[in-house]
Amino acid sequence: MRPLRYSINVTLDGCCDHREGIADEELHRHAAWNLDQSDALLFGRVTYEMMEAAWRPQAPTGAWPDWMEPWMEPFARTIDAAKKYVVSSTLDRADWNAEIVRGDLGKAVEKLKQESGKGLFVGGVKLPLALAELGLRGAGIDRRVRVRNASQASGPRADVVRGAIEAYRLEAREPAGARLGRGGDAV
Repeated sequence: MRPLRYSINVTLDGCCDHREGIADEELHRHAAWNLDQSDALLFGRVTYEMMEAAWRPQAPTGAWPDWMEPWMEPFARTIDAAKKYVVSSTLDRADWNAEIVRGDLGKAVEKLKQESGKGLFVGGVKLPLALAELGLRGAGIDRRVRVRNASQASGPRADVVRGAIEAYRLEAREPAGARLGRGGDAV
């Protein structure tokens, strides 16, 4: 059985919108390592579409976007190559190495977790909240990683996610103490 691991980047003021925070080279390196610890990624539609828009190579050349710094490429290659499952009732197709997951979320995630492998990685906000609510039925999140970024930003706050996850008293089982992005740490 493979574990379901959740990770979220949070700024000091509680913002969990990665478009608002400052992600430096160290944070990208840690994120690539984190993704590489899993066999597949599990996203909701919004997170999938946001990640695809940012990290999928441009067709037909396969070139990375002009804004991408060279130190971002390892993360981009890792997320581009990863198998993805997209939980959506509205998405018509997902073709970025992805399958759409429909129907009963608990049963679908439980089935994915039953497969052998390193694990599943989930990101975003709404899907992890739904998975936290399923936590007591075997389909929920097994491990969590919160990456604190010492920047401040205005945007959606992590309080909602943190409250739901901590309500289930999930214990951090990831390496602690690693210094990440502008003085943050993995917990």
